[in-house]
Amino acid sequence: MEEKRLLPVNLDSYKPLRELVLEAIREAIISGALKPRERLMEIQLAEELGVSRTPIREALRKLELEGFIVMVPRKGAYVADISFKDIADVFEIRAALEALAAGLAAERITEEEMEYLERHLVEKADAIAHNDMVRLVEIDTKFHEAVYRASRNERLFTIINNLREQIQRFRTRSLAYPGRMRRSLDEHRVIVEAIQARDVPGARQAAQDHIENAENSMIESIKKDGFPVAD
Repeated sequence: MEEKRLLPVNLDSYKPLRELVLEAIREAIISGALKPRERLMEIQLAEELGVSRTPIREALRKLELEGFIVMVPRKGAYVADISFKDIADVFEIRAALEALAAGLAAERITEEEMEYLERHLVEKADAIAHNDMVRLVEIDTKFHEAVYRASRNERLFTIINNLREQIQRFRTRSLAYPGRMRRSLDEHRVIVEAIQARDVPGARQAAQDHIENAENSMIESIKKDGFPVAD
């Protein structure tokens, strides 16, 4: 890493230092500031984040378990490749889980939860109008979490949450593809309308279509930008 791309962590935060360091490095990988196959040097990471090497080591071990980095014997830590197989695997699982969650939500959602989903559509439209990608990703994430909760299936919610960080790595790049933000909003509206109508098959199909479209945008974005992808 020849240039500085990480900001010092906020030591005034209520979160433990190791968690702050973990989040900072993970976010740098998700955003593309740290690129696939790039070597991660403990000393440089510690200097940029303004911490000792101990929380850096802890963060790298956790990120290896999450699949964000790989440890190469006698060489060190590297940002993990993104392969088209990785993308297909994650989106394949997510499409099935999202469809299940949306179908269950159509059966079990409360009026209060339904109002939240409707407010989401307004908030997302506003974020798109202001081209606020950070806020958009946050709103998008909360929308899907709301659908998961409305499914009333705790194990399903847990399973999807375990995929959360890997999903986030793809979500930003997918939404950044030209025209995808607006289409994503339209697809969310179809999901909400199906859930509101208690249309279980329609909600399942709308959710599955949404994830498949997100995958296509992700792949097109990678091809367009020449983003490093493993064979």
